[in-house]
Amino acid sequence: MDWTVFLLFLGACCAAAATGSMFPPGQWYRALSKPSWTPPDWLFPVAWTTLYLASAYAASRVAVLDGNAHAMGFWAMQIALNALWTPVFFGLERIRAGMVVLACLWLSVLGSMLSFFAMDAIAGWLMAPYLLWVTVAGALNLAVWRMNPDAVSDSA
Repeated sequence: MDWTVFLLFLGACCAAAATGSMFPPGQWYRALSKPSWTPPDWLFPVAWTTLYLASAYAASRVAVLDGNAHAMGFWAMQIALNALWTPVFFGLERIRAGMVVLACLWLSVLGSMLSFFAMDAIAGWLMAPYLLWVTVAGALNLAVWRMNPDAVSDSA
């Protein structure tokens, strides 16, 4: 493995993760109604750290392969959308817009996973937990949207 390539992808993941510390869940989020199956707060940084490491490693495996343009394009799209969701949802407090970003994120993670599978099975499998987590995050975002109709102030 080329560690410099891995570190470049990990750097992109760290930039996306930084939005979590810039826009943490605050009083607004704590006051929202949430489903009983909402994961505990401590799980989010643990899950994201694991997923970012796996995603960076998967991308570093595919980046060195010929014909990786679509795979790298999907990966770039998913990390950009990943970085966007936190400021939209927590920073701007836009539940519906957050759902739109999450739907696009889910599609781009799926695209990453499928294109990675086509090139390197290990890389594809490394993206599968990420898709599962984004599925849970999407279901949670949708549930929060439905449970808090008065908190929705955007038109997305």
